[in-house]
Amino acid sequence: MVANLIEANKCIICKNARCQKNCPIDTPIPQIISLYKEGKFEEAGKILFDNNPLSSICAVVCPHEDQCSGNCIKGIKGEPVHFHDIEYEISTKYLENIKLQKTKKNGVKVAVVGSGPAGITVALNLASRGYDVTIFEKNEKIGGILTYGIPAFRLPRFNISLLEKRLKELGVKIKINALIGPVVTLSKLFEDGYKSIFIGTGVWNPKRLNIKGETFGHVHYAIDYLRNPNSFDLGNKVVVIGAGNVAMDAARSAKYYNCSDVSVCYRRDFEDMSATKHEICEAKEEGVLFKTFKSPVEIVDEGIIFEDTKKIVNEDGSTSLVTIPNSKKLYECDSILIAISQVPKNTIVINNKGLDVKKGGLILTDEAGLTTREGVYACGDVTNGARTVIQAVVDAKRVCDSMDAYLQQFITSN
Repeated sequence: MVANLIEANKCIICKNARCQKNCPIDTPIPQIISLYKEGKFEEAGKILFDNNPLSSICAVVCPHEDQCSGNCIKGIKGEPVHFHDIEYEISTKYLENIKLQKTKKNGVKVAVVGSGPAGITVALNLASRGYDVTIFEKNEKIGGILTYGIPAFRLPRFNISLLEKRLKELGVKIKINALIGPVVTLSKLFEDGYKSIFIGTGVWNPKRLNIKGETFGHVHYAIDYLRNPNSFDLGNKVVVIGAGNVAMDAARSAKYYNCSDVSVCYRRDFEDMSATKHEICEAKEEGVLFKTFKSPVEIVDEGIIFEDTKKIVNEDGSTSLVTIPNSKKLYECDSILIAISQVPKNTIVINNKGLDVKKGGLILTDEAGLTTREGVYACGDVTNGARTVIQAVVDAKRVCDSMDAYLQQFITSN
C-alpha cells in the first residue's frame, strides 16, 4: 500500500529503537520496516508471526499510543510512524498465503480450555512443537474476547478465521460448544489421556454497580451486549457507565446499531479514563457524548440518577474524589449499559478441586503459569484480570515453555 510505504520511509531506523523497547513482545520494528521497504514481505511476515502469532490482531487492538507509536522519536516534533498499519498489512498477507506444515507428533495430548488470545497462542505454539492439541471452546466460534467482545467493525473477523485455518493445518482439533467444568471436568480430561491442561477462559462475569434498580429490564451489562449487539433493542437514548475500552466498544456499537443518542458517563475526568485516547477520539468522532464527573446513585424506570463529583487535592498532594452535596439529578434514557470491568466465571474452579484462586476469583498461578493443581497451567485475563491482548500473548509464550518442560517426562516414556 502506498500509504504504508510513505509511513515506512518516514522511519529513521533508530539503532536503539524506543518503539521496540516499549513493545511488550519486543517486535523488531526497525528490521521489519527495512524489510518492508525492500519488498521482502514474506520474510518480514515470518519474523512477525514467529514472534507474535497474533500480530495481525495486535496491529489493530494494541494501545499503540502507549507502545510503538507513542514512543516513536519522530513523534516528538511531529507525527510518529504508524507502524501498526504496516504490521497489519504484512501480517494479514502472511497469514493468507502461508501453509503451515504439521510437525511430527510426539504422542502427548494437551488440552487447551478457551480459544481467546492466550489459548490460540498456546495451541499454535505447542502444536508446532509436536504436541497433539485439542481446543475446548464453550461458544460456537473461536476467538474469545476477539470474537465476542470486540466489535466486528473494529476488528475484522477475517483475521480470526485465518488463525483458525492455520491451527487446523497444524493438526489442532477444535471442539466448539464444549464447556469444561460441570460435566467434563479436568479430572475427566486427565483420565482420557491429556497430560497437561491450559486454562485461558478470560473474564466474562461483569462487575455490578451495586446500586438500586440494577436488575431492571432496561439495564444490561456491556460485556453481554457486545456478544451479540444486533439482538438488543436499546431504544434511541443510551447511557454507558464506565470509561474503559469495553465501554467505548459498547458505546460505539450502540451508535453503529442506530441508537441516536449515546452518552458515556464517568465519575472522573478524561485523563483518568482507562480506554485508549484513540478509542475515545473515535467514539467522539462517531457522535458519542461524554459526561464526566457523574457518579451513578440509583436506576429508575425513567433512566438513571447521577450525582456530581469533583477532585480535591489532599495535604500530601494526592487527589481524592468527593461527591457534591445536593447534586442528584435524573438523566432520562431508554437503556443503560454497565461497563465497569469483569471477573472470571467460576465454572471451572467450583467443579474442579485443587484450583486455588486469589482476589476477585482469578486463578492462582506461579511465575511459570502453573496453577495449584499439577499439570494445569493458566494465564491471560483469567489470572491477571482484564488486560491487553498483547499481554496475554506474551504470558502465553512464557507458559508454553513451562508446559513443554513439564511434558518432556511423558515424551521420553513413550
